[in-house]
Amino acid sequence: MFQRRFARVKPAGLVSRQAKIITDAKTPAINCTLVDYSPGGACVDLGGQVALPERFELLHVNTKKRCRIAWKRGSKIGVVF
Repeated sequence: MFQRRFARVKPAGLVSRQAKIITDAKTPAINCTLVDYSPGGACVDLGGQVALPERFELLHVNTKKRCRIAWKRGSKIGVVF
């Protein structure tokens, strides 16, 4: 298939794996788990089937990144920053 531009890294040590997805200001944030990440994207586990828009913001620790969905497999999604 295609080689990844950046190697993904599994969060380890004191790095928080908890993240939140913010779709818009009026709806509550969706809790999720960060599976792995890279400078160009991440894999997020939603813990169930959740309907998401194509673009949203991912809040991890104190960093908020605008992202879009690259792929979906079950409860996991891949996002591109």
